Amino acid sequence: MNEFLTLFVLAVGLSMDAFAVAVCKGLAMKKMSWKNAAIVGAWFGGFQALMPAIGYFLGVSFAEKIKAIDHWIAFVLLAVIGGNMLREAFSREEEETSAALDVRTMLIMAVATSIDALAVGVTFAFLNQNMPLAVSLIGITTFALSMTGVKIGNVFGVKYKAKAEFTGGMILILLGIKILLEHLEIISF
Repeated sequence: MNEFLTLFVLAVGLSMDAFAVAVCKGLAMKKMSWKNAAIVGAWFGGFQALMPAIGYFLGVSFAEKIKAIDHWIAFVLLAVIGGNMLREAFSREEEETSAALDVRTMLIMAVATSIDALAVGVTFAFLNQNMPLAVSLIGITTFALSMTGVKIGNVFGVKYKAKAEFTGGMILILLGIKILLEHLEIISF
């Protein structure tokens, strides 16, 4: 799998939390507007792009010290994040989401949906990732999927929230397995 395709699949997986919250935002909106969808997309896409960059710079500071086990760390981080998304997908708890787009509300939601991207950014330091491409692709993908999520939520409700979280979790777990198997030289893409 080439670098762009791998990053795109990762971007989709990371954006599923934001997509699920955007679906709920759309559900809470009495009347959906593309301006409001763009606001949601900008917050989520911006933070999904920022957090891997922060994680990368944190990871670079200790990448050399743990180079022998970096693939295991990447695998564990992605598996934990993906497992958490799967748990949320099967959770019966309903999250309350308001239609509010104020700075405080959106900041909290953007940070909450992008913490996993921070951990993925740490793994980028071990993998010598093309950071401008990774950050751009993650941000743009999350922006587009979040806008789409607002529209879907406004039209269909929360029907797709659990499916989005499940899909995102599986993608991240499979990418973690791929990284591990490549570094153990069991497979080569």
